[in-house]
Amino acid sequence: MRGKGFTYLLSIFVITFMAVFASCQKDSDVKDSSAAKTSVADSVVMSPANILAVAGKLSVTIKDSTYIFDASKDSIAFINVHDDSDDKNRYYGITAINKEHNMSFGISSSGYVHDNKNGDVAGSQFLLGPGYKTEGFQYSLSKYAGQKDFGNIHIDKYNQDSVLAKGTFHAWLSPNEKADAPVYKIEGTFDLKLK
Repeated sequence: MRGKGFTYLLSIFVITFMAVFASCQKDSDVKDSSAAKTSVADSVVMSPANILAVAGKLSVTIKDSTYIFDASKDSIAFINVHDDSDDKNRYYGITAINKEHNMSFGISSSGYVHDNKNGDVAGSQFLLGPGYKTEGFQYSLSKYAGQKDFGNIHIDKYNQDSVLAKGTFHAWLSPNEKADAPVYKIEGTFDLKLK
């Protein structure tokens, strides 16, 4: 369980960091992807394959409401992260934050990313902050012992021609850490472009 806890915390840390990083890139109109090579921590390395989408959309549906991130104005990044000390600790995923900085989403899976890949969800978080159109909330990946399915990310296409990443996902998120907290299925699609 301790290893799973570390994996979960690492995934959430990386997703949160990349959301802030991608947001800063979009806000300052930084187009140079070499900035994505910055070290997050001593043992975590950002791959050159961390790419900010320049077009496309990410949609997230939870509790009969759909939220859209649009890469033409919001920051959406596809991330690849690995732990230098252990090549087995590799993660990929998507992180997004809207232009107003009051809605963010992240989802990750372990392993290497490639076309036609199914991966189990390792971490996910969806936040609506003050100032959004509806009441704010925070949902995180539910990881209780009795639960077997935490979600799935399916990558149809990855880094081909003008396509950065295209696919679907679902995850089970909860509003708090209590064992009896409600769990909601979150579903979404992404079609992100390199140009």
